Amino acid sequence: MTRAFGAIGPTIAPPDVHRDARPRRRVAFDPPRRIVRVLAGAVGVAAVSTLIFVLGTPTSATAIDVFGALRGPGEPALIIGHRGDRAEAPENTMPSLELAMDRLAYVETDVQLSRDGVPMLFHDTDLERITGDPRSVGDLDAEQLDRLDVGAWYGPDFEGERMPTLERFLEALAERPDARALVELKADWTNDEVLTVVGLIERFGLRGRVVLESFSLETLFAVQRVSPTTPRIMLIRELPADPVPLAERLGLVGFGTTAKSVTAQPQALEALHEAGVAVLCYTLNTEDRWEEVGALGVDGIITDEPSELDEWLAVTAPGT
Repeated sequence: MTRAFGAIGPTIAPPDVHRDARPRRRVAFDPPRRIVRVLAGAVGVAAVSTLIFVLGTPTSATAIDVFGALRGPGEPALIIGHRGDRAEAPENTMPSLELAMDRLAYVETDVQLSRDGVPMLFHDTDLERITGDPRSVGDLDAEQLDRLDVGAWYGPDFEGERMPTLERFLEALAERPDARALVELKADWTNDEVLTVVGLIERFGLRGRVVLESFSLETLFAVQRVSPTTPRIMLIRELPADPVPLAERLGLVGFGTTAKSVTAQPQALEALHEAGVAVLCYTLNTEDRWEEVGALGVDGIITDEPSELDEWLAVTAPGT
C-alpha cells in the first residue's frame, strides 16, 4: 500500500498578544488582560525550558526526516487521511482515525480546547453539524463534551461515538509504530496552550511522528517559541510567489496549501523543494486533482477518499 493569506514578507515579527485558542466573539482591547497573557507566555517558555532539560535536547527534524525524500514531478505523493478515513467512518472519531492510522502514511486531525483546557479532536467552529448543539467546543467542559454523540449523524452503526481527546488519539498512535499524524491547532493558541499539546506528544514518545500545523501565525510563532524542534507546517490558501523566506522565518518543514495555489505558482513549489521544504495539498478527492498536483511533484495529498487514492496510485504509479 502506498504510504502515502496572501503573500507575507520575510520580516514578520511574532505577535505579542496571545488570544485564547477557543472560538469566541472578539472583545474590546483590554490592557490589563494583555499584560497577564504576556506574563503567562513567559511562564510557558520557562516551563518548556525545564521540560527540555529533563528530556535532553532534541534534534530538529527536517522535511526529509518527516516525509521522506521530497517528490519530483510525477512521483507518487504520500496519502494523508483527512480527519481520519471519512469515507468509512465519521470524521475525527476513533474508528475513522484508527482506520487511517492502520492503512496510511499519515492521518490528519483537528484540535480545539474545551472550556477547561482539554485538547479535543473536532473541526467545526460550532457543534451544530455533528451533534445538533449550537454551542462550540470552547463553550463546554470536557466532561460535557464527552456526553455528546458525534457518530449518529453519520449512520446508525456509529451511534454513541464520543469526541476523542487528543490524549486518547496519541495513545492509539503510539501503539502503531509506523503511524504518523498531522495535528491542526485550530485558531490562535498561546505558549501555555501549545505546551499542553507538546507535553502530550512527549509523554507518548511521539517526537518526530506528530507534525503540528495551523493557519494562524500566532499559533506557529507560539510553537516556535516553546518547542522549536517540533516539526510544523503552515496552512495557507495561497502561497507567496517566494515562500522560502517565510518558511525560514517560521522554521517550517512544509506548507499545506490548495491545488489552485500550486498550479498557479509552480515556481514556488520548486523553490521550496530546493530549500528542503515539503508541500502538501488539501483536500483533494478527484482523480483530475490528484493527477494535476502529482504531475508537479507535491509531497502529500490530504484526502477524504484515501482508499480510492491508493487504488488510483496503484494503477498510475505501479510499485508504490
